[in-house]
Amino acid sequence: MADVNRGDRPLSPHLSIYRPQMTSMSSILTRITGNALIISVMLVVWWLLAAATSSAYFDWVNGILTSWFGDVVLTLSALGIWFHFLAGLRHLYFDAGHGLDIETAEKLGWGMIIGSVVLTAITVLVV
Repeated sequence: MADVNRGDRPLSPHLSIYRPQMTSMSSILTRITGNALIISVMLVVWWLLAAATSSAYFDWVNGILTSWFGDVVLTLSALGIWFHFLAGLRHLYFDAGHGLDIETAEKLGWGMIIGSVVLTAITVLVV
């Protein structure tokens, strides 16, 4: 018979006892950055379409993308690109059957985060 008293049992895994793991967080961040890059690509396409439309419209769009807001968005886009790139390399490494133990997977997750921040800083300084 079905359990009628479902309201007294906690959900599994319950949020109060669940500890986020690096492997799950890096996977979630990979999905978030992948979707955020769609918005970044749309901004660049908007900029290119404005360049093809008229100089007044291009000046307006270029003013937005070169403002402090545009700088923040494009810097975060660079961070997302680097993170997503490193996640792809990690995925290829996993597909080859390497690094599948928990300790190595966690190190690779931290490497993705630290590597993407360092590569973004280099990108911002060079560009």
